[in-house]
Amino acid sequence: MPHAVSIRKMKNSCEEVCLILKALSHPQRLMVLGHLLQGPKSVGELVDLCETSQSQMSQFLIRMRYEGLISSEKNGKFQVYSLADQRLVQLMKTIQVQYCKS
Repeated sequence: MPHAVSIRKMKNSCEEVCLILKALSHPQRLMVLGHLLQGPKSVGELVDLCETSQSQMSQFLIRMRYEGLISSEKNGKFQVYSLADQRLVQLMKTIQVQYCKS
């Protein structure tokens, strides 16, 4: 049965990767994650960097936190967001190297 176990594990991994790629499939959300790759940011910083409204940014952040892509913590009176998973950090670095060359 070792073969069945590896197929089940592969299937679960594929499902997890599909969820992550689906979450990354929106240009604005991908931009947010790219900025968070540079370090933690507040909502206001992300609004400025991504040139979007605060309400739209809040919606993006709520959804990305729910999906486990980002985490947040209180820093003084501000909520600060960062990438939640080292695997996502590596994925975002690879995307930047491959697609964001100057």
